[in-house]
Amino acid sequence: MARTSRAFTLIELLVVIAIIALLMAIIMPAMHKAKESAREISCRSNLRNVGLALTMFLQDNDFKPADNNRTNGFFWYDAAGKIRRTTDGGAYWGVAYADYIKETKVFGCPSYRSVAELIYDENPELIYHAAYSINRNFFWDPEIDDLRGTTTNIRHQNEFIISHDHVEPKIEQGSRDMFHNDGPGTMNLTHYREGGHRSRFYRGIFRHSIRSSDAYRTGGRANILWLDAHVSPLQETTGDDIPEWYYTGHCPHRGH
Repeated sequence: MARTSRAFTLIELLVVIAIIALLMAIIMPAMHKAKESAREISCRSNLRNVGLALTMFLQDNDFKPADNNRTNGFFWYDAAGKIRRTTDGGAYWGVAYADYIKETKVFGCPSYRSVAELIYDENPELIYHAAYSINRNFFWDPEIDDLRGTTTNIRHQNEFIISHDHVEPKIEQGSRDMFHNDGPGTMNLTHYREGGHRSRFYRGIFRHSIRSSDAYRTGGRANILWLDAHVSPLQETTGDDIPEWYYTGHCPHRGH
C-alpha cells in the first residue's frame, strides 16, 4: 500500500519561522560583537606594527623622529602613484616612515572605514590606510618650541603617547583634540563634543566595541601607541584620568 506524505500545516510553518527568527535575534548581536572584537584586535595589531616601524626608524636615525610638521593630510600617494614627501600638501604622516613598512595597510583599521566615508566621501578608499593620528609632540618639543632633537630625553617612554585612534591625522591642539582635559570635571576633545565644529566625527574616536547610540557617548574604546612600542586600549573618557604630560613627555613630578 502506497504511503501518503503529510504536508506541513500553516501553523507549523509559522512556528518554525518564529523559532528561526528568535534564534537569529539571539545570534546576531553575538556575531556582531565577535566581528567587532576581531576588528579591534586587527586594529591594535596594526598599531603595534606601526610602533615597531617607528622604533626601527628611531634606532637608525640616532633616535631623532622624522619632521612631520607639514604632514596633516590623509594621502599616501600623489597623482603619479608615488609615495608623497612630507613637504607635499595633503600627505599623511606615515609617508615619513614608508621605508620601514611593507605596505600602507599597516596604518589601516577595519573599524575606521565607516569613519573614512564621513571624512572623505568622494573616494574613502584613499584614506582607509590613514587611521591613526600622530602626536605633534613626538617630533616637536613644546618646552623649546622647536623640533625635538631626540626621544632619548623622554625618560618615561612607557608613558609618552606617539599615536592613537583618531579621526584626524595630527593632534596638536591640547584638550581640543587630545585625550587629556584642562582640569578635573572639564572635557577633553572639545572640538568633537556637542557644539564643536567637528562634532559629527566624535563617534569615530572611541570607535571600538561601541555600546551606545548617543551622538556624544559611545561607551567604546580607543587604542594608544606608546613610545616604548606597547599598545593599550583606552575606555571612553572625558580626560580626568589622562595627564597632559602623556603628550608632552615632561612629567612635572619626576624630573621629566
